Amino acid sequence: MSQLPYFLAIVFLLLAAWFAWRYLILKRKLNQLTRSIRDPKTSQPQANEIDGLISAIEFRRTAFSAELATLRTETERLATLLEQLTDGVLIADADGRVQFANPAAGKLFGTDHLIHQSVAQVVRNHQLIEAWRRCQQTRLLQIEVVEIPLRKQYLQLIVIPDEHEGGSLLLAQDLTQVRKLETVRRDFISNVSHELRTPLASLKALTETLQSGALADPDAGPRFLERIHTEVDALTQMTQELLDLSRIESGQVQLNFEAIAPRKLIHSAADRMKAQAERANLILDVKVDDGLPNIHADKNRLEQVLVNLIHNSVKFTKPGGRISLGAEAVPGGVRCAVRDTGVGIPSESLTRIFERFYRVDSSRTGSGTGLGLSISRHIVEAHGGKIWAESEEGRGSVFYFELPIK
Repeated sequence: MSQLPYFLAIVFLLLAAWFAWRYLILKRKLNQLTRSIRDPKTSQPQANEIDGLISAIEFRRTAFSAELATLRTETERLATLLEQLTDGVLIADADGRVQFANPAAGKLFGTDHLIHQSVAQVVRNHQLIEAWRRCQQTRLLQIEVVEIPLRKQYLQLIVIPDEHEGGSLLLAQDLTQVRKLETVRRDFISNVSHELRTPLASLKALTETLQSGALADPDAGPRFLERIHTEVDALTQMTQELLDLSRIESGQVQLNFEAIAPRKLIHSAADRMKAQAERANLILDVKVDDGLPNIHADKNRLEQVLVNLIHNSVKFTKPGGRISLGAEAVPGGVRCAVRDTGVGIPSESLTRIFERFYRVDSSRTGSGTGLGLSISRHIVEAHGGKIWAESEEGRGSVFYFELPIK
């Protein structure tokens, strides 16, 4: 019995040593865990290791929340950008299933159900499908441009491989307007060359004839000189109209706005063209509604529009025909009209007659530069209005333009 206290003391010391050892191990592990959670550069020693661990976890949670908020903001910005982007964006996985599509992609491909559809089901064009397949096989960027005849549309598809997921990013762009502008540019260059070639060839022939002895002929000499004068006037007019058109398109023309009565504007243009209409044996009349509100516009420029439209009607109306000028009130503005009983315009040409130098066909080609309608369109649009034509072949045409009341 005398040894029992001694034995208990030993047991107590052993238990105390064991607990101390466990405490030291736990302390070391807590220190390691705290250092691994906390950024070593910003770590601060803690009096209590458990409190330090809690503080470190809270620190990382706060940092993670801030990073998550930043990531969410960037994601929202990217989503907004993709929503507003006019180019179609598709993301497809390695199996060719669409995982993401922005609204523009649905409009370009004519469907709203894109997600989880195959690329082939979405694009529905063998050339575009082959471009995607080439990208998947070669893992190289592919570009393909195709024409969609049913929609009269040109599409460009850019396929970019995703090196990490094995899928691809497809960017679809509508090039219809670009192709149209390229066509207009080519037509413009071709028409300018043609319009210049004709008077220049005529001038060359006339001068060569005069040099060959016609200048000494009392009858032929003056006649040839008069024709040269006429051709030079035509070239001068074309140059001036091209300059006017360029200045109007670039916004360099200063419009002098003032309050104008539509009746006065219509009658002024009719008076200027009355003699020309009479020489062509045409009736020119005016019908304007009473009480029309004044328009805020440049009188000289709008009169130029009316003169161009009347001149166009005179050229393509047979003797004995009629040209009528009118104006009426419409919601928010005033509509002016020039009607004729001429040869009319084919429906497929109505959308192009306001292009520079555009000619419907050879039978309608008359005098002038072919720039009048284009200049008229730009003048009307510079006033915030719109201009268009309605016609039926063999039964005449009507040219309208509307101007807002300000």
